[in-house]
Amino acid sequence: MAYSEFLADRVRERLNGKGLVEEKKMMGGLIFMVNEKMCLGVDMDKQKNEDRLMVRVGKLPYEQLLNQKGSREMNFTGKPMRGFLFIEPEGFDSESDLDFWVERALEFNQMIP
Repeated sequence: MAYSEFLADRVRERLNGKGLVEEKKMMGGLIFMVNEKMCLGVDMDKQKNEDRLMVRVGKLPYEQLLNQKGSREMNFTGKPMRGFLFIEPEGFDSESDLDFWVERALEFNQMIP
């Protein structure tokens, strides 16, 4: 599995106390489940050889969040997965930027029944 333990630790720290958090290794990275729902993930962009964050934000704020620094559509198979974003390092390197993305993922997570 190719992902940054440092980035995973930064995400873990922010998810502490936010509900039932489980970690699952999948899709070549580490996925964080919050209250039994996929919320965030960390992996390595193999083409760019850099860390990236996967954030589940839902479809409503998707277009707006796609314009944020470091954000791009999540695309594994040639077809974008609406509601999910990849965030490149420029979008999560600072603590406040990572906070922003974790908060967006947690907001959507709370809306899922």
